[in-house]
Amino acid sequence: MSSVCQKFVVSGRVQMVGFRYHTAHQGLKFGLTGYAKNLNDGRVEVMACGERQAIEALDEWLKVGPKTSTVADVVKIETAFRHYSDFKIL
Repeated sequence: MSSVCQKFVVSGRVQMVGFRYHTAHQGLKFGLTGYAKNLNDGRVEVMACGERQAIEALDEWLKVGPKTSTVADVVKIETAFRHYSDFKIL
C-alpha cells in the first residue's frame, strides 16, 4: 500500500488543553508520522502521513478530540506526500 499525507486544521477550544499531545499520541497509535502545531489564530494544524485507512481513523478522532477540548470544525487540505520520521509536537 502507498503512503499519503493529509493536512487538517482544527478549530474550537483546541489550544491550552493538551490537544497537540493527544493528537501526537493518536497519530503514533495509528502508525502515522507528521506533526501537530498551534497556529497564531487559535487553531491547530495537523499533518498526518501514512496509510489512508489510518489517516481516516485520525480524521474521525480529530472531530471529537480529547475530553479537555471542544472541536468546532475540522478542515481537510490535500497535500503532497512528504516523509516524516516521527509524529512531533511543534
